[in-house]
Amino acid sequence: MKNKDISGKMRTCLKRYWGYEQFRPWQEDTILAIMDDRETLTILPTGGGKSLCFQLPALLKDGMAVVISPLISLMKDQVDGLKDMGISAEYLNSSQDFARQRSVIQSIKNAEVKLLYISPERLQTEDTIDLLRAINLSFFVIDEAHCISHWGHDFRDEYRHLGAIKDNFPGINIHAFTATATKEVQADIIAQLRFDKAQLNIASVDRQNLTYRVMLRANVISQITGVLEKHSGDAGIIYCLRRSDVDNISGKLNKLGFKNLPYHAGLSDEERHLNQDQFIREEVNIIVATVAFGMGIDRSDIRFVIHAAMPKSIEHYHQETGRAGRDGLLSCCYMFYGGGDFGVWKFFSEQSANRDVMMDKLRIIYNFCTQPQCRHKVFVNYFGQEYDQSSCQACDYCLSEVDMIDDPIGVGQKILKSIDSVKCEDGHGFGAGYVSDILKGNSTSQIIRWGHQDNPNFAAMSSETLVSIRYLIEQLIGQGFLERQGEYSTLSLTGLGRRLLNGEVAPILAKLPLAARKKEINARQKSKKAQDRAGVDEKLFELLRWKRAELARKQGVPAYIIFGDRSLKDMAFIKPTTCEAFSGIFGVGEHKLKIYAKPFIEIVKQYLKQP
Repeated sequence: MKNKDISGKMRTCLKRYWGYEQFRPWQEDTILAIMDDRETLTILPTGGGKSLCFQLPALLKDGMAVVISPLISLMKDQVDGLKDMGISAEYLNSSQDFARQRSVIQSIKNAEVKLLYISPERLQTEDTIDLLRAINLSFFVIDEAHCISHWGHDFRDEYRHLGAIKDNFPGINIHAFTATATKEVQADIIAQLRFDKAQLNIASVDRQNLTYRVMLRANVISQITGVLEKHSGDAGIIYCLRRSDVDNISGKLNKLGFKNLPYHAGLSDEERHLNQDQFIREEVNIIVATVAFGMGIDRSDIRFVIHAAMPKSIEHYHQETGRAGRDGLLSCCYMFYGGGDFGVWKFFSEQSANRDVMMDKLRIIYNFCTQPQCRHKVFVNYFGQEYDQSSCQACDYCLSEVDMIDDPIGVGQKILKSIDSVKCEDGHGFGAGYVSDILKGNSTSQIIRWGHQDNPNFAAMSSETLVSIRYLIEQLIGQGFLERQGEYSTLSLTGLGRRLLNGEVAPILAKLPLAARKKEINARQKSKKAQDRAGVDEKLFELLRWKRAELARKQGVPAYIIFGDRSLKDMAFIKPTTCEAFSGIFGVGEHKLKIYAKPFIEIVKQYLKQP
C-alpha cells in the first residue's frame, strides 16, 4: 500500500475514533514507520500524544498489539479510555479475579481484542507466552521504555528482560516509547531490545505551554498558599521530599481552607488508592504527595505542579512537571528549593550502586535551581537537543521576573572572602547560616564566642537581608564556586571559587524577588489565564464540567476519559445544539458522538434558554 493510501486511512481513523482533524508533531512519522513494519524508538514529551502513535496503527494492522506497561493502575484507565472511543481493548493483571481473566483470554483467542495491556512480569510467564504464540500478533509496544535503562530515572529490573521478546516471538516487531531519554538511555534501550536499524523519532522535549518558576524556599506554607490563591479552582499536585512533609503540608493547608488529600507509601493501600481515585475523578483538586504519585495519572486538566523541595534529577523534574497541562493549555510549575535538599539527596545517592551517575545528576539539578537562566533551554540542552529561541517567554528568567546583581564579581568575592577567613580550631569552616550572620553583621552568641565580630568581613553586606545573603550563597554553591563538606555541611571554596577571588571568572547572580515584583508577576499570570479562556463561556463550562463528572461517576471512570477540558472549552465556545455541530467539537469521534451528544447538547440548550 502506498504512503498516500496509508495516510488517508490514518486520518480517517484519527477522526473516526479520536475526533481529531490532524496529527501532532511526530505522530504521523511514528505511525507510518509502524505501518511500514520498521521497529521504532519514539520519544515524545508528556502530553505529546505517545499512546495514539501505537493505538491507531494497532487498529489498522491485522492481529492484536501487546502493550507492556509498568503500572497496573494505569492499564485500567487506558483500556477504559479506549473502550469509551469504541475500541476493543483489554488488560490482564493481578487486579482481576479468575473469572474475569478467563473471559479476557477467551476474547483474545476469539480475535476480538485489538490492544492488550500487560505487565513485563506477566510476559515472562509460560502461560502468557503460550497464549500469545497461539494468536496473530501485530506488534509489541514497550511503554515507559526508559525503565529499561540503568541510566534512566525509573529503572526497573523486570524491564531488563524484555529483549527476550525477540527469542519468544521471532519476526514480531517491537516499538519503544518514552517521554524522557538522554543519549545514554536511548543507546541502552536500543541495545537491550536488540533493535537492528530501528527508526528513531525524537521530538523536542520542550513543553511550550508550561511556565517554570524556581525560588529559594523560605516560609513554604506561605509560598504554597500564594500559588493556590492564584490557581483557585484549578487542579494541581504538590510534591514533597519526605512522607512527614506530605503530612505536615497537607494538614496545614486543610486547616487554612485549601481542601486536599495526602499520598505517600506510608498510608495504607486502601487510603492511598482512595485518595488517588478521588483526585482522578475530580472529587478533590489538590493532592499533596511524594514522588511515588504520578506515573499512573492521566488527568489532563492539571493546571499547576508545585515542588516543595528540589527533585533529585532533571529527568525527574521534567517528568513530574510534565503532568501539568497534558491538554496543551497554559499551566504553571513552581519549585521552592533549599540547600538542605541537596544534602538529603546526596545521602541517598551515596547509597546507590550508581553513585557517580546519581551525584552528577544531582549537581546538574542544583545548578538548574541556583543559576538564573532560561529554564526551557536547560531542559532541551540536557536531553541533547538544540534550543534556537533567544527567549522562551515562559520562565521566571525570560519573563524578567529575576533581577540580576549589577556587580556579581564584587558580591561573589565578598562572600568568598568571608567564608575563607572564618575557620574553627581544627581548620574546618562554618555553615551557610553562620556565614550569613557574619556578612549581615549579626553579633550572635556563637559569633562572639569565636570572636568573628572583629573579622574584617563582618557586616560587609549589612544592607542585605539574611534571606537575600543566603540566596546568593546557594547560587554560588550551585554554580560550583563553593561546596558543602562533611556531616555539618560546612562551606569551602572550590578551585573555581579561587579563580573568582582572583577576578578570573564571574558568577551569574540574581536578587531575591521582592514583594512588589511578585504582585507584578501575579498580574501577568492572571492576564495569561484570561487569554487562555478568551471566548469561553465560563458559566457554561462549569455546567459542562458538572455533567462530565456525573457521567463519569455513573460509568465508574475518571472524568478525563469522557472528555478533556479542551473539549469542554470548545463546547463552551461553540455552544453546539445539533449533532452535526457537536461532531465538530475537538475530541468527538463517532462513538463519543453517539453516546455523549444528547446529554451535552441538552446542557447547552437549557443554558441558552435562560434569561
